[in-house]
Amino acid sequence: MTTARAPRAPRAPRAPRAPRAPRAPWVLLAPASLTGALALLPLGYLAVRALERGFGFAWSVVTTEGTALLLARSLALAAAVVLACLLLGVSLAWLTVRTELPGARAWSIVVTLPLAVPSYVAAFAWLSALPGLAGFAGSAVSLTLVSYPYVYLPVAAALRGIDPAQEEASRSLGLGPGRTFFRVTLPQLRPAAAGGGLLVALYVLSDFGAVSLMRYDTFTRGIYTSYQASFDRTPAAALSVVLVVMTVALVALETRTRGRRGHARTGTGTARPAVPLRLGRWTAPSLGWCAAVAAAAVVFPLATLAYWLATGNRSTWDPAALVNTAGVTLGVAAAGAALTTVLALPVGVVAARHRGRLPALLEQAAYAGHALPGITVALAMVFFAVRYANPLYQELPLLVCAYAVLFLPLAVAATRAAVLQSPPVLEDVARSLGRGPLRVLRSVTVPLAAPGIAAGAALTFVVCMKELPATLLLRPTGMDTLATRLWTETGVASYADAAPYAAALILLAAVPSYLLGRRT
Repeated sequence: MTTARAPRAPRAPRAPRAPRAPRAPWVLLAPASLTGALALLPLGYLAVRALERGFGFAWSVVTTEGTALLLARSLALAAAVVLACLLLGVSLAWLTVRTELPGARAWSIVVTLPLAVPSYVAAFAWLSALPGLAGFAGSAVSLTLVSYPYVYLPVAAALRGIDPAQEEASRSLGLGPGRTFFRVTLPQLRPAAAGGGLLVALYVLSDFGAVSLMRYDTFTRGIYTSYQASFDRTPAAALSVVLVVMTVALVALETRTRGRRGHARTGTGTARPAVPLRLGRWTAPSLGWCAAVAAAAVVFPLATLAYWLATGNRSTWDPAALVNTAGVTLGVAAAGAALTTVLALPVGVVAARHRGRLPALLEQAAYAGHALPGITVALAMVFFAVRYANPLYQELPLLVCAYAVLFLPLAVAATRAAVLQSPPVLEDVARSLGRGPLRVLRSVTVPLAAPGIAAGAALTFVVCMKELPATLLLRPTGMDTLATRLWTETGVASYADAAPYAAALILLAAVPSYLLGRRT
């Protein structure tokens, strides 16, 4: 006796495959490849220059007692600044976001203002008022007060996004606000705090202005001294390799500190806003803490500049020279921002609109210069000009190219984000009407992404104005910017002469910074 087999269930139809993104046209890939090659130039320079006299010589440079001392001093400074920034950033973020601090909104703006103050301006202010602070202490104070917002901003954003339900449950179980913060809130802030601490560490390792004015020897100052002291650039290149290795190690360490613990919510919907905590008798100390940080990071530098401006007179500084230097600074920064934006455009469009190994490699190459200090990029440019483009040596185009390598990631990130926010269907319609890739880019993609591209250009303009080490090495003979003039005058303790240049730099940088702030 046989039994009839049950009919098989019909197979579910296969889901249609997502259409593949069109391949990037050569009209974009060619300039994007040139941009990537320019961005990788410093890494190629380090590989060639450091091993030019053999691996043994390079190893003998990096294993000397002096190199070990530079390593220890750089790491000690970075550790001190990171710990101080974590204390300032986390505490200020918690006070301004999660408590009933009087004027919390105003304080949240005030505590981010140090981002507009270059590190060497802060160092100038402290050194001119307290000359005995020079060295490790002065470098740590200056760098901490200008870089703690790198921790404050991501931690404040994380606090606004955390669901307060766990904190409420903790307090309902009898834990006070302090124990709830350390046992529940702080572990959820670890990724944001670690990311901010990494930015601070990288900023400290690549800083040249503050440590130079404070006369504290770190790797960046050691590289500059080695470059100026000898015609042999191999020691400077070898020291730069060590600095790059330190940067990679810090990034890897930060990645490991994230762990595998999840920090995202698993429920549906959006998190409820947290009920602000009452400070009670801690209101006055909390206000005093915020006021002390703002006074040290913002009020003190501005007051110091005002004092030296009042002390100086027409015989100590020349207004005509100041105006001329400001004009040169604006011109060089504008040229750097323009070239950087043009180079970033094809890379940003390719990264946003096309997938594949080549677009990913081009985007990653554009970020190569971000891991290198300005002095290393400047050395690479000098090497390239002397060997392959001698007419460009100590000429303005070489300095502008260095700006492009250093700040290309800022423009690429802004361009990519702006292109992603514009609907690609409009580009598809333009192509279906017979327009080529270049016309689509010019008539559709760029106009739609123009606000974001302009914001990236403005940000690049600001950082170009403040850049110091690359400008010192690559500027044409006889040319000064506000940053180099400030560094020169402060180096010989001419504080009254340096104050106008510092004030002009802050004022000029404040205008595009204000416009960027209004846009966001």
